[in-house]
Amino acid sequence: MGFVILRSSLFNNNSNRYLAYLLFTLSILLLNYVFELENTYPSYPYLHFIDDVEWSLLLPAFLFLFIVNRIDDTVKSKQKIYLCFIPFVYSAVLNITNDLDHVSGIYKIPEPGIVIIQILSLIHLFLVVTFIPFLLIYSYFMIRHLKDPEEKKWVVTVLTLFSLLLFTWLTTALTGIFLQYDISFTMSVVALFGTFIIHWTAYMGIYKYKLAKNRNAVYNFLNTDPSVSNTALQTTENSTPEEYKESITADNLYFQKLELLCKEQHIYTDSTLNREKVAEKLGISAGYVSQIINTITGDNFAHYINQYRVEAVKEMILNADYENYNLLAMGLESGFTSKATFYKAFKKVTGQTPNEYKNSCK
Repeated sequence: MGFVILRSSLFNNNSNRYLAYLLFTLSILLLNYVFELENTYPSYPYLHFIDDVEWSLLLPAFLFLFIVNRIDDTVKSKQKIYLCFIPFVYSAVLNITNDLDHVSGIYKIPEPGIVIIQILSLIHLFLVVTFIPFLLIYSYFMIRHLKDPEEKKWVVTVLTLFSLLLFTWLTTALTGIFLQYDISFTMSVVALFGTFIIHWTAYMGIYKYKLAKNRNAVYNFLNTDPSVSNTALQTTENSTPEEYKESITADNLYFQKLELLCKEQHIYTDSTLNREKVAEKLGISAGYVSQIINTITGDNFAHYINQYRVEAVKEMILNADYENYNLLAMGLESGFTSKATFYKAFKKVTGQTPNEYKNSCK
């Protein structure tokens, strides 16, 4: 799911990038718990280097950055973001230093050093107990800067779920440390709750488009009938040329749909593809297709499509499954109609002929 968020043009922005990192971190924590359940550490002691690092300190940091990157830039610029990672770095350095002795045996910490490590461990425990609640509470404070009520509701829900997870984990861990209780059952429940959060975020964030950069536009585009889309288009076309051009950005819902058609359905492989066919798929006019592409990419329709075709050829050249194909066959397979147009487009995009590119890859 993290890779989907990072790679998809619909979801990839600064805010969602931190959510992807948040999910990666939660996955590491769950993996460490699986190792513990399976009693893996005695057989593979070097896994302690991963387990002993306090990954939970990254969860509130990435959660905070997910929220901060959704608010006004003026407020965002005042936040000293690097401070969020100081507790994690402190924890990592302390625990790795300790494991280089106890796990790998690279050196032996002398008696005075052990006392210092114990003192630093108490500071580490204090950081965990104070830093996690503080940053979660401060994150709630930052949500007030969100202007969209629907977005605010979605972000509050995400923050609440992760806050419950972290507070439950923290309370359980402290109970086990100070009261010597068996916390294995509670930790299993916490781990299951963590997997639930990942699945819920996938469903709401991706399937329901709440993580989309232009969420409402994408949702309406995919769920309204053509007459509604045409009405919206007519409203846009009534604007002055300057307003019309300035309103078109990379978040334009039709451009996002066109990107999906190219990246996921590979419509560029159709050698007869033209503006009219694309316009029909998008439910807009051919002129609007050109306007979108020209404004956002700075290229015309033909060059925009040929870039995808050239990338497809480059992938074929590197793919052993196509080693028996000649270059022209690869070009025709990718949607080019002739050798001349293929070579001309490839040279324009890469600065090399197909043969030169293929030889450079050997």
